[in-house]
Amino acid sequence: MIQQALNKLYSLHTFGIKLGLDNIKGFLKHLDNPQKMIRTFHVAGSNGKGSTSAFIASILMECGHKTGLYTSPHFVKFNERILVDGLEIPDEYVAVFVEENEKYIDDNKLTFFETTTAMAFKYFAEQNVDYAVIETGLGGRLDATNVLQPEAVIITSISLEHTNILGDTIEKIAGEKAAIIKENTKVFTGNLPEAALRVIEKKCGETGSRLFNIKDYMNIRGGEPELYTEELEIDDWSIPLRGNYQKFNAALAGLVVSKTLMLDNFHTVNKGIMNVVKNTGIQGRYEYYRKKPDIIFDSAHNTEGVENFLKEFEKDSNIYNKKVLLFGAMKDKSIKEMLTLLRENFDEIHITQIDYERACSIEELSKIAGEIGLRTIPEINLSEFILKFESLNNNDCLVVLGSMYLLGAVKSSLRLGNIA
Repeated sequence: MIQQALNKLYSLHTFGIKLGLDNIKGFLKHLDNPQKMIRTFHVAGSNGKGSTSAFIASILMECGHKTGLYTSPHFVKFNERILVDGLEIPDEYVAVFVEENEKYIDDNKLTFFETTTAMAFKYFAEQNVDYAVIETGLGGRLDATNVLQPEAVIITSISLEHTNILGDTIEKIAGEKAAIIKENTKVFTGNLPEAALRVIEKKCGETGSRLFNIKDYMNIRGGEPELYTEELEIDDWSIPLRGNYQKFNAALAGLVVSKTLMLDNFHTVNKGIMNVVKNTGIQGRYEYYRKKPDIIFDSAHNTEGVENFLKEFEKDSNIYNKKVLLFGAMKDKSIKEMLTLLRENFDEIHITQIDYERACSIEELSKIAGEIGLRTIPEINLSEFILKFESLNNNDCLVVLGSMYLLGAVKSSLRLGNIA
């Protein structure tokens, strides 16, 4: 029954990305508007929104709140997208939801993301969560999640991405993401470019919302970020996710929860940060699959993400005899810029095509690489490629980097036992 439901859901990808809110509003009304029954934290951003969402959810859980978490995409299993207190939505719920609503979904040509978003809201409402942390899919203004009246809005970062959909300037993209800000909302921003921040400030003024800029609460001492608010002081970090940028994501999450719930318990916030992997199952962020030889997964999918990854990778890269990259990306990403950054840090760059309609083909990846004089090696059989790497020199390193769909494809192979 679950496989039949998943097949139906995945078939909705044929409708592609359908920007606009009429469909989702109609479906939610059909479901008795479950989104109106949950208190939410709404998270948007070019980078860091998944990690920040996980940190917020983990802190809320450590506060004793029953907490929903909705993120996308999944890595291996669809159910990863919808969690309550770290537990995945049951197969039975997914199957029954699809079966009961299949006629409405077909009649109204709902997309995969619209259907999944409505399912998450319905599940969270029926589970009587205290709070739900909701990550946007694409942009903000016309994203299917933009039907909420949230307790807080969080915009983690803004960079040039999805320019064919969101606009070709930082200001236009910021405007799309700022559209999730509703009347009299608390708004939290990460490290945004000044041009983006001006757009957010204007939107806050128009909506009577209060803006909390992470930069106003942070010090950098010895390269380490420190968070100081009226409620909290965090200057000694214990964090399971690597990279200074993850400390900024954790700090932003701490600021969000402390200011929204007036939480002044440092130990609870710190425990939420420390336990983020245990509480939410977050993966694909400088994640070690194995050691000797090292295999690292990272879901850096745009220029800013690659820059963040490389800052951390450069700390270790000199210990490896050989550094190998397996790269795959969506065709609407800044592929040439990403490959330009990556080329100087790896001895070999292998490229592959993800089984997804928005994926960039091996041929197109090879063509783009050729434009910058970069030699790449095509890989079709991921299982065979990684199995071969595992049998090589213990002092080599393989980085699997790019789209979360690439990481999911590799992880699926691992789970199915295709890779020893």
